[in-house]
Amino acid sequence: MTLVLNQEQQMLRDSALQFLQEKAPVAQLRALRDSRDGNGYSRTLWRAFADMGFTGVLVPEAYGGLGLGQTEAGAIMEAIGRTLCAVPFLSSAVLGATLLARHGSEAHKARYLPPLARGEQLIALAVDEGARHRPQRQRQRMRARRDGDGYRLNGAKAFVVDGHVADTLVVAARSGQDEDSLDGITLFLVDAKAQGLGRERTVTVDAHNAARLVFEDVRVEADAVIGTPGGGWPILDGLLDVGRAALAAELLGMADEVFERTQGYLKERRQFGRIIGEFQALQHRAAELYCEIEVTRALVLAAQQALDRDPADAAGAAALVSAAKARAGAGATRAAQEGVQMHGGIGMTDEFEVGFFMKRARVAEELLGDARFHADRWARLSGY
Repeated sequence: MTLVLNQEQQMLRDSALQFLQEKAPVAQLRALRDSRDGNGYSRTLWRAFADMGFTGVLVPEAYGGLGLGQTEAGAIMEAIGRTLCAVPFLSSAVLGATLLARHGSEAHKARYLPPLARGEQLIALAVDEGARHRPQRQRQRMRARRDGDGYRLNGAKAFVVDGHVADTLVVAARSGQDEDSLDGITLFLVDAKAQGLGRERTVTVDAHNAARLVFEDVRVEADAVIGTPGGGWPILDGLLDVGRAALAAELLGMADEVFERTQGYLKERRQFGRIIGEFQALQHRAAELYCEIEVTRALVLAAQQALDRDPADAAGAAALVSAAKARAGAGATRAAQEGVQMHGGIGMTDEFEVGFFMKRARVAEELLGDARFHADRWARLSGY
């Protein structure tokens, strides 16, 4: 196993990074935050993102996409992490495209994948109902009851990334009777404009997008089911790992960017008549952080490659994905904290961009499971 990107993957990452550095630097996120933009992302940027082919990276070629894998999607997520770009790439181009390409019916694929590849269709995954991500342990209170040849959905979902701008929602609901069992979970495709569906945007501390959704007798037809009724958990479990690997790549990109900025500052800032990078204590901290980032890089790539080797056997990659997400989350948070401290007082100000990385790292670590969640999951999957 070679734990480095190949030439094509490096070119994809570099082109995505160059594009985002030019079109969507951190200053754009600041502008979106300060203007209280209703969408929370730039539609113009998203169209340009689609023109570059990035939105179709995981869409099969037969449906107008590039037909690439999770490693390539992770390369784009790294670039997003380095610029903190607020685009619905994770929710739509990663989670939505993966779900439909692997488990959607032919009708689903024909309807959703071509516009998704063109950036014209936005999809959001609605899973969590509590304050923390605990899909295996918390009861799914969202209910789906039979109504003729369809279903009625009742309940609420929290922290739905890009849920307020999505055209279509992927909703996990319980269609079985046993509230403590993972059996009986069904995945539905729901039109975001369906009658009885309420959406409330909740702006997170990192100035990115999420929403709270309330379902009151929302009716969906039988053909809205992804997979089989009651058999949604294995599909959802594998899909969540795809999202976790992508988030790990984004967190890696954040750590890279903060480290690079901090290293540059250490070489420029003078204190007591000397460049502060000459002080051994700061050298040791920077060297230790560099090693942490490189170990994380190898682990994240190993998880992505495991997901790509056999997409049908997502369970085989689960332990690696949890290890990568846990380490990337803790590593990005540490990189941001070190960056703030080594920059001194200026690092604490809103005018300085390092603080944006600290906030985003904190949210991205919690999203789809924090370091404690994944350390526990890794231990269980490893037989402890």
